[in-house]
This record gives sequence, structure tokens and C-alpha cells, in this order.
Amino acid sequence: MTQAPNDSAKDAFPHAPHSALWAHQLQGISRRLKDSPPLIVEGRLTRMVGLTLEAIGCQAAIGARCLVESIDGNPVEAEVVGFSGEYLYLMPTGEMHGIRPNARVIPTGSAYTISVSDDLLGRVLDGSGRPLDGKGPIRASEKVPLNGRHINPLARDPIKQPLDVGVRAINALFSVGRGQRMGLVAGSGVGKSVLLGMMTRFSSADVIVVGLIGERGREVKEFIENILGEAGMARAVVVAVPADHAPVMRMHGAYLATAIAEYFRDKGRHVLLLMDSLTRFAQAQREIALAIGEPPATKGYPPSVFARIPQLVERAGNGENGKGSITAFYTVLVEGDDNQDPIGDSSRAILDGHIVLSRELAEAGLYPAINVELSISRLMNEIASPEHIAAAVRFRQMNSTYQQNRDLISVGAYAHGSDPRIDEAIRAYPRIQDFIRQDHRNAVNLEQSLHDLGALLQSQKKPDKVPQLLIQ
Repeated sequence: MTQAPNDSAKDAFPHAPHSALWAHQLQGISRRLKDSPPLIVEGRLTRMVGLTLEAIGCQAAIGARCLVESIDGNPVEAEVVGFSGEYLYLMPTGEMHGIRPNARVIPTGSAYTISVSDDLLGRVLDGSGRPLDGKGPIRASEKVPLNGRHINPLARDPIKQPLDVGVRAINALFSVGRGQRMGLVAGSGVGKSVLLGMMTRFSSADVIVVGLIGERGREVKEFIENILGEAGMARAVVVAVPADHAPVMRMHGAYLATAIAEYFRDKGRHVLLLMDSLTRFAQAQREIALAIGEPPATKGYPPSVFARIPQLVERAGNGENGKGSITAFYTVLVEGDDNQDPIGDSSRAILDGHIVLSRELAEAGLYPAINVELSISRLMNEIASPEHIAAAVRFRQMNSTYQQNRDLISVGAYAHGSDPRIDEAIRAYPRIQDFIRQDHRNAVNLEQSLHDLGALLQSQKKPDKVPQLLIQ
């Protein structure tokens, strides 16, 4: 037997049939159920080994945020990084002090997002997007996902325009296009941070995003004050996650810097993304993967490391329909100056070129210590004129000829006049070194770089043999 509608429903709809009243009530209940928050099933902490937390009794997706109860009442934030059967594996994003056995694990039901706006310019952030510079909160109403969004590669604009980075050797010999992704391969202490600072101050990009990932904490302030300076910070956003932070937070720092660059790119800006370093990002993923039981493969790096690197790098590049560009430089730290390091080798395979810094040149006092023979820009043929390309090839040939015969020349075993090519390389080598050498306080724009390259070649050959477009 059907129960009659209540009195309040009759009063509201005195002339409506009973079926219409019931339909109206059901619609209201459906709306309330749809708007109600989802039920949260809490779990408990069963195990902690190293930085890995093991929880049971709750479900959450990979990459989801969870809160772990602590004895001081301040929950510890953690990210889901894996699961096995009924168990979830979590990694904390901060300190783990105060966590105890059987602590409550509360899934938040949300993934990581960041707040973005033009107020980010001139600010220094941590891996969570919180300001570190003491300049107050950041006014930002728009949110974007930390992991970005996929862009159809066929929808991206082709790379056609060069980007002036303010460094003569790169502008002239390894021209970089807007939207290109380059590696900066170097060992420790050969001047990569100074070179990054030069590009930050001198680049013609609209916005600079710098990610300092996994480096020494003292270097953050030194980079901002001594290398960037006020002029560099005016159009820059710095994301700093030093080496003492949790591996998840170090990875978040790289994702955050890339997401900020994507935001400005989608606004139509031309962005220069400088990330120091891609190796620290890979090491953070290695720590996480090994902690949850993934077997090591190449020199201790699990397979997931070599999947994460292209996922991060592919987010840079040109936007859709001319919306802007992200030109990215990723530093790669090679262990023991070994260019066959697994991360270095993997990075070279997926990037659009690489600049190699030489410890030998740095010890000789040549800065930036760019090894011309080992460096390359794979897109230079697409963005440079034929005259420019011919001049750069001629420069590389003279430098390579000298390097190949350097031992003979150094010990005096080479007899002058034996080979005209070697004689020319010997005469040109001092000018080659002067061409590469550049004071970190002085910018050399693209036009001046090409003029200097043409002038160097003109001093070696007859004027009618020199590409005149480079020396006008």
C-alpha cells in the first residue's frame, strides 16, 4: 500500500496529484545526495620502513593526498606511490616526526593542484607552492594540476624562431629555438649555475622559471642574490626544493616549476624554463621506487626512472595554436664526468640537443667551459640561415682539428707547414678561446654573436670567402 505524502507537501502543492509530489521529493533527495561530500573510509598505519608508510583499510588512487595522524595533532601529508593487495604504500612530503603505529590514515580524495597568477613573478616558492621569501601570501585564484595536461604533438606549433639567450657561444654555435628542450651536461663545480644565471638575466624570454631541485640549501640564496639579482628576479619565478627535503617533495618541485611554465605559456608568453637538475629529479624517483620494492636495472636505477624523465621533459615545448612556448634547459650531473652515465645518456636521447661543460676547460679558466666538440643543437638547421650554419661548421672544424692534434702541437712534434688545416687551426685557436670566453656580467645578443663569429672567420680567410651576412 502506498503511503500518502506528508502534510507539508500537500500544503505546498494542494492541487497536484500524489505522483507529482513524490517525483518532486525524489528530485530533492537526489540533488542532496549528489551535492553531499563522499564518504571517507579511514585506514590505519601498519608498517614504516625507511621513508615508506604502509596502510590498510582505505583506498586511494596513485598520486592522491592522504593525511597521517601524529601525536602532536598536526597530520603528516603523504602521497600514494603504490599498492599491493589491500595495502597502500605512501611517501611523506615532509617530516615524519610524531607518527606512531596504528595511526589513522585519512584519504583526502583529491590530487595535487597549485594556485597560479601573475603575482608569482618575482617570488620564491617551495615544492608545495608556499612562498619562501617572506613577502606575504600570493594572490592567486586559478588552479592548475601539478601533473599538467597532455598536448597532442600534432597540435603543437613547429619550432621556427630562435631564442636569444645572451651567451655568445650558444647563440652562434648551438642556436636554440623557441620551444626547444636542451640539456646542460656537466660534472660538479664546472660553472653550470653561473651559465644558468647568465641565461636568466640575458634571455629575451618574457618569463623565466627556475627550478632548483635537490641542490645544496645554501646555493638557493646565492643563486637568487648573486647570480639572478634584482633584474633577473623581476620576471622570474624560483622554485627551491633543497636536497634535505623528502624525495616526493623534490619531484613535486620539478612538476611545480613545469606547471608554472605551462600556465604562462598558455597565456601566450614565451617562457624559459631552467631546471637544476634533472639528475636530482631522477634520483628522487629512484629512492621512491626502490623503497616500494621495484628492482634496480641500470646502475641502480629502476625502470620507472627512465619513464618519469620523458613524462617531465615532454611537457615543455611550444603550445597549441601559437599560445606561447616553453624553451627548457635541464642540467644533467654526470657522475665522475662520465658522459655515458645512465641519466645523461637517457636525457640526450630525448632532448633536442645538449651543451657539454668541460672540467678541463674550467680548470684552465675558460668560462663558460663549453666543449664545442661534444655539444650540439639538433634544431639549429631549422632556425638558422645557411650562412650562419656554414660559419658555425667552419668554426667547429678548426676547433676539432686543433684538439685532434693538440698533443703533437704541445710537445713541439708538429712541423709548421706540414698540413695547412693544422696551421690554420693553430693560428685560430687563441681567437676560438676568446670567442667562447664571456664575462658572466656582460650579455652578448644574437646579432652581436653572429657578427663576432663572422669577424673571427674573416681574420682567417679572405673576405670574399666569409659569409658577409655575419659581419655586416
